Formats: sequence, structure tokens, C-alpha cells
Amino acid sequence: MDNSDFDSHDHRILAELQADARLPMAELGRRVHLSQPAVTERVRKLEDLGVISGYQAIVNSAKLGYAMRAVIRVGRCDESRVLRALEASPEVLTAYNVTGEDSWILEIAVRDVAHLDQVLQRYCQLAQTSTAIILKVLREHAPLRPAPPLELDPSEAPSASASKQKKTRRSGSV
Repeated sequence: MDNSDFDSHDHRILAELQADARLPMAELGRRVHLSQPAVTERVRKLEDLGVISGYQAIVNSAKLGYAMRAVIRVGRCDESRVLRALEASPEVLTAYNVTGEDSWILEIAVRDVAHLDQVLQRYCQLAQTSTAIILKVLREHAPLRPAPPLELDPSEAPSASASKQKKTRRSGSV
């Protein structure tokens, strides 16, 4: 399935489920103007194709005692060492292997500055690090819509007359 296979119902289903994954199928169907069986079939199809890869609860880290979040940039180092450090770091929320001066970007949640220092010690032993404390989150868990189709280079696009000739040949009236 590519982006052109998504219709407006699929777009709306994805938007609604990203806003509230616990939405009952009957309510989802009502919101996207489809019957419950039709919306259930579309959701299953999106799941089977891997478009919807799972459902999860979004947890407020501050309510669990993690008052600070930070981003750690880790320089070039052996991946196996980073993986071992990640296994010992339940504070790491996301870990990205990236291009550029740094090889890794980690988002962490910690109780306080002392806890931040403990986590940093694990990664400072691997490579040079740089840390930024997150002061305010402006966007998080934003809904993702299907990418718009690629626009053809005008020199590669078929001309209108060529397209019309193809249609006329198919109908047998050339």
C-alpha cells in the first residue's frame, strides 16, 4: 500500500486513533461516517499492513517522579557498548542512531540533577557527550498523516495530449 491507496476515510481514521487510541469502533465509525463493520475492517487492514504498528498509553513522567527530561548527544563509539549502556538505563525514553558529529541522541527522564549525573556517567565513559535539559515541550506525539504524493518534474510528466491519445486507443475509437 502506498500513499495513493489511502482515501479520506483512512486519513480520518488515522487522525482519530492517534488522538485517542481507546476510541470504540462504533464511535470511530460515527466520526468518520462509516458503519462499525466498515471501520473495523479498515482498521484491521491498516494494522495488517503495518501502518498502525501498535497502541500505547502516554504516561506523564512527572507524575511518576521524573521531574526532569534531557537530551544527551553521544559521540562516535561502538554500538555494542551503547546497547549495553541502554540496557542498564531505564531512564532512556528514546535512543536514535544518527548521522553527523554525534552517533547517538538519547532522550531521558530523571528525578533530579544528581540522577542526571548518574545517567551521564554511563555515557561519558563511552564517548564525548553533550547534554541539554528540556525546559518546555512545544510539540510531542503529534499526529502523523500520510505523506503527500511526490510531484513529477514537469519535463517527466506526460503531456495532456499523450494522455488523451492513450485513453482514446483503449476505448477503440482511434
